[in-house]
Amino acid sequence: MKITFMGAGSTVFARNVIGDCMCTEALRDSEFALYDIDGERLKESETILEAMRKAKGGYGKITTYLGVENRKEALRGASFVVNAIQVGLYDPCTIIDFEVPKKYGLRQTIADTLGIGGIMRALRTIPVMDDFARDMEEVCPDAIFLNYTNPMAMLSGYMQRYTGIETVGLCHSVQVCSENLLKDLGMEDKLEGRKELIAGINHMGWLLDIKDKNGVDLYPEIKKRIDAKIADPEFKDKVRYDYIRNFGYYCTESSEHNAEYNMFYIKKNYPELIEKFNIPLDEYPRRCVNQIAKWKDEYAEILDKGIKEHTRSREYASHIMEAVVTNKPYEIGGNVLNKNHLITNLPEEACVEVPCLVNGYGIHPCHVGALPVQCAAMNMTNINVQLLTIEAARTRKKSYIYQAAMLDPHTGSELSIDEIKNLVDDLIEAHGDWMPKFD
Repeated sequence: MKITFMGAGSTVFARNVIGDCMCTEALRDSEFALYDIDGERLKESETILEAMRKAKGGYGKITTYLGVENRKEALRGASFVVNAIQVGLYDPCTIIDFEVPKKYGLRQTIADTLGIGGIMRALRTIPVMDDFARDMEEVCPDAIFLNYTNPMAMLSGYMQRYTGIETVGLCHSVQVCSENLLKDLGMEDKLEGRKELIAGINHMGWLLDIKDKNGVDLYPEIKKRIDAKIADPEFKDKVRYDYIRNFGYYCTESSEHNAEYNMFYIKKNYPELIEKFNIPLDEYPRRCVNQIAKWKDEYAEILDKGIKEHTRSREYASHIMEAVVTNKPYEIGGNVLNKNHLITNLPEEACVEVPCLVNGYGIHPCHVGALPVQCAAMNMTNINVQLLTIEAARTRKKSYIYQAAMLDPHTGSELSIDEIKNLVDDLIEAHGDWMPKFD
């Protein structure tokens, strides 16, 4: 069996996902094909994964494929393709996504999922993923494409609507959502045997229901405890708790993400909200700089002292592969097309995040029904941007980019229409050849 990792220069993530596969008996004899366009980063990943492979008993083999000219061979015959690319990298493209909007007074925290930064990231990335899909349709048409790259709903939604490749989008937040909530609120005694239902869209999935092992609804007690957390000046996750207070439900992704998915918290006319809600402006660039520095130190340590032991993580990828290969069912929270209205009050062309059963026949999304009206409304403010951005990528028409940015909750609430259009033009120009041409 062949497992191909696209963007294998994402060394830490490649190590985690492929390391998970090496810890799994049904997967460890595979060929692990590493693909990237950066030779130095690809070599680092190969070095680490080869050391890990030997430490895990020498099963399987590592192969590497450098550059676009070798992409098709990297994919040929693959059963699973894991995607973790970052088109344009931190430098220059992430820097551009933050610095150009600042000239208009538009501040961001992460800028990889929604907002003007998320729109630009999608427009850079969709053409590359479309190329992946065309190659896969030729050399591994039955492979399952496991997408980890953001903006999740835009990229996965494009693949699901406009290619023939079976695609599921995977995030890290669903599997730790209720656990983190209960731990933060001092309700650890309710963790074991709890039951939960999470559905919505990526990074704004809603914890719709949570019960303890005896079937007791935990939301009443959760709601009693949130005000004290919001009042704590040191607590960092305040936006999500404010969601509970105002919309009735907790959501899957962190507050630094959700602070920029709406029109409520990052506002030029209310600068005091930044401090009140502990909103880390420019968080993603800081994180990138720190991760790059940390990785250099970690890589040097690995070369000096050898590979660290790896234990299987909670990332979905290896568990999905194992379920397909062994036909032992496994449940995930997956990002899939809303076919047949899995969520009845969201559009069918939206990419939604719902419980999915995985077995030997693939990935089977579960019907959820209607979200609470306010939750669906919040999701729709994001879905509008996602669908328009996909149309912009598909048609190469700049008017759809303008409309996506105009309807983005944060951008539209801060800038005028003329400012938004000028910002879009400036960003396209600044990205240069990283961005396709638009009419």
